[in-house]
Amino acid sequence: MSKAENSSITPPAADPVAQQQQAQPVQVNVDDSQVSASYANFCRVTGSPEELIIDFGLNPQPVGVPKDPIQVSQRVVLNFYTAKRLLAALQMSIQRHEAVFGVLETDIQKRLRIQQPS
Repeated sequence: MSKAENSSITPPAADPVAQQQQAQPVQVNVDDSQVSASYANFCRVTGSPEELIIDFGLNPQPVGVPKDPIQVSQRVVLNFYTAKRLLAALQMSIQRHEAVFGVLETDIQKRLRIQQPS
């Protein structure tokens, strides 16, 4: 990614008239030069009345119940307003992906194909 990237964010509006007036995207300058990336195939969501806590980790045994504890490597703490905007962005991204590649099955047992002996 570039050192500074522009992202479009549409500000929330209270009523439909104000929403139409504010439908123009706002350009936000983002500096991702200090970002670090990691992979996760596990997440846990907890929280309090004020915050949502999302832990990410790597589950080395994705089928069945893991024998060893899953090591959490990243934690993101969000307020509920930001969490709701994240939810909307993730839903839109998943819908676009599924429109092109098909429905994502989250139940791993349904995705497994047991090979029959020949």
